[in-house]
Amino acid sequence: MSKEYTAENIKVLSGIEAVRQRPAMYVGDSGSRGMHHLVFEAIDNGVDEALGGYCKNIDVELHEDGSVSVTDDGRGIPVGIHAKVGKSALEVVMTTLHAGAKFDGDGYTVSGGLHGVGISCANALSEWLEAEIRREGHIWFQKYERGAPMCDVKQLGDSKRTGSRISFKPDAEIFGSEEFKYEVLSTRLRELSFLTPGVRFRIVDERVEPAKEEVFVNADGLKAFVRLLDEGRNPLHSEVFQFKGTSGDVDVECALQYHDGYNEGVFAFANNIPTAAGGTHVSGFKSALTRVVNLYARREKLLKDKSPPSGDDVREGLTAVLSVKLPNPQFEGQTKAKLGNPEMEGIVESVCYEHLLRFLDTMPSVAKAIIQKALSAAAARDAARKARDLARRKGALSSGNLPGKLADCQSRNVEETELFLVEGVSAGGSAISGRDRRFQAILPLQGKILNVEKARLDKVLSHRDISTVISALGTNVSTDYDEKGLRYGKVVIMTDADVDGSHIRTLLLTFFFREMPELVEAGRLYIGQPPLFRVKRKKKERYVTTEEEMHALLLDLGLDGARLEVAEPERRLEGEDIVKLVGALERLERLSAGLRRKGVAPEKYLGLSREGKFPSYRVTHGAEEFFFYSEDELAEFLKGRPSAELEEAPAHEREEKPEAPGEPHLVQQELFESREIKKALKALEGFGFGVEDYLGRGAESAPGEEARSRFALMSDGDRREFDALAEAVVQARELGRKGLDIQRYKGLGEMNPSQLWETTMDPERRTLRRVSVEDAVNADQMFGLLMGEEVRPRRSYIERHALEITNLDV
Repeated sequence: MSKEYTAENIKVLSGIEAVRQRPAMYVGDSGSRGMHHLVFEAIDNGVDEALGGYCKNIDVELHEDGSVSVTDDGRGIPVGIHAKVGKSALEVVMTTLHAGAKFDGDGYTVSGGLHGVGISCANALSEWLEAEIRREGHIWFQKYERGAPMCDVKQLGDSKRTGSRISFKPDAEIFGSEEFKYEVLSTRLRELSFLTPGVRFRIVDERVEPAKEEVFVNADGLKAFVRLLDEGRNPLHSEVFQFKGTSGDVDVECALQYHDGYNEGVFAFANNIPTAAGGTHVSGFKSALTRVVNLYARREKLLKDKSPPSGDDVREGLTAVLSVKLPNPQFEGQTKAKLGNPEMEGIVESVCYEHLLRFLDTMPSVAKAIIQKALSAAAARDAARKARDLARRKGALSSGNLPGKLADCQSRNVEETELFLVEGVSAGGSAISGRDRRFQAILPLQGKILNVEKARLDKVLSHRDISTVISALGTNVSTDYDEKGLRYGKVVIMTDADVDGSHIRTLLLTFFFREMPELVEAGRLYIGQPPLFRVKRKKKERYVTTEEEMHALLLDLGLDGARLEVAEPERRLEGEDIVKLVGALERLERLSAGLRRKGVAPEKYLGLSREGKFPSYRVTHGAEEFFFYSEDELAEFLKGRPSAELEEAPAHEREEKPEAPGEPHLVQQELFESREIKKALKALEGFGFGVEDYLGRGAESAPGEEARSRFALMSDGDRREFDALAEAVVQARELGRKGLDIQRYKGLGEMNPSQLWETTMDPERRTLRRVSVEDAVNADQMFGLLMGEEVRPRRSYIERHALEITNLDV
């Protein structure tokens, strides 16, 4: 019987509540991509200030507690009272959707933000957010929790500088255990440094020891961007061609270079926002390029009796970056992946046509090389098409005549079937024996496939193993890709955990990225994660896939059957209790390491507890050190001090410099660890322990008795005594190492069918990593660098990053 449907069933979600209820609608998803989008929104606000000429420095800092700070030296978010709402403009911007200075064109002529929901979304989806604004000679502050203000906008002190500093921690209720990825953020900042020449971008990762830091600033703009993308490739012309044009209130800028490779890379931005899915500006550029090349070829009689090359042929070997600035961009969705302004196609085509024609006219030798390359591409494409047509007539691509090496599955339901591309005949045999034949198909690959980065399409299609993969999938490749022919819902690359396996995996990824990008974009490509170790202790056996998991396993094994004896008051912890206790101790260990990196002694800091609360701010003045528990305390301390003495150096000027004698300067730090430390210590309090127990104090002994240790961790007759509870983590790991039988796997063939099923193929227990392209620009550059023809740039890259390798299997 159906439930009654009345007016009471209609729910009205307002503002922030709507964002928390449907986060994917505003930031793309509730995973890693959406979480990083929050940071991009904060960064883009600083970039918008830079586009207006008000900002020169943008800093991103990743903190130990999982939070992030984005600082700019722009004008600072207004803090005055908004006449219509009756609240501070800062609070309005942070808590109200569709509130901002980008609607009427007065605040910003050009900006990436246009919906007025970006920073308010970051606020809504954060456990907490703090806004520190410098403007009008003062420092202003407001704190929020899950989008709600926790205090009014308050004045902390005075400052001659201007700018905004937004710090927040993504809410685990929305994003789970996701963590910020340094590479994703640093790549975006590097990208922005090319798009906004002269602006200095800096990123610091405080989560590692020593802290990792990079600075990006570029004066050459898009020209340098193209040079970076073409690193590792052999250019057809030495100079990157760059031009700028204006049509009304629209600015168009482009830089391009041809190389002797076979891949096309056109990367577009609208108001500095990457438009990965293209849009009308990209259509305009492509149309202009095709028209210009064909016009020049006909005019100079370079075609002879051949047909004009198509747009795909003209763009073979092209690397181009297109950037447009327009007052009212129309993006598809809040994530802004595609520009939709219909007028932009004609504007961009007109501007690009004029400059591209001038480029070919002034460089005839380059023009001739480009046209010859396009004609060669057209001939190769035609040959490939004829080969495919012949194969179809012979039935090679029909489902009734699949490759002989393919062990197909029984199901024909694409959404439940899986194709495993397995390295080696031996591993392929084990996979065939161990699989679930109802929905799992196996295709063994013998040796390394062709590097498609160095090959044209006709050669790619003639390669035996690649043609076998294409035949098995049924989709075809390149411009003829047909998703309707897809026979498997998941494609899983399964290679050995050694150097050769990594190479084969990279070659396959290169093939899919270049020739079947639609498969990747649809989220159908995966990497199977075979175990690195089999760990056996007594009758228990575990498979471990990463070194990090191995460290966690040692802790688990050390606590298995262990008990913690406490001398005073006398008691015992075991089972789930000891696991929870050590988990809290491990968090404290990590947070204490973060404090040390900031120059704060954890032992001193933990002793500063005031009714369970820890200092949130630290101020140093020469050799003096001050701690404050709230913004009000900090403001009171700063009150009345000379502004010259108070002036804190912005993040981009905080390099370690010796102070001039007699001229100590004040340095203010926010200790983001305080919240997480409080949570961890609260967990300890649940077991009756406090800071003194964590730091260590010996149990009292009766007169004449030998002094006893406060704690003892025991397992299988092994007793380990210590006075500081913090030592429990170290001792548990040592206990975990005892009696272990560790087998290191290098090849899939070392596992029998049942082990392969259990570790790598069983949907209930396996680990699959979905392949996605989070940054198409960086992906293109890395594939070109690592898989291209040029050896020197690849060698330089390896030398530059050699010390970052932690596990090298040779």
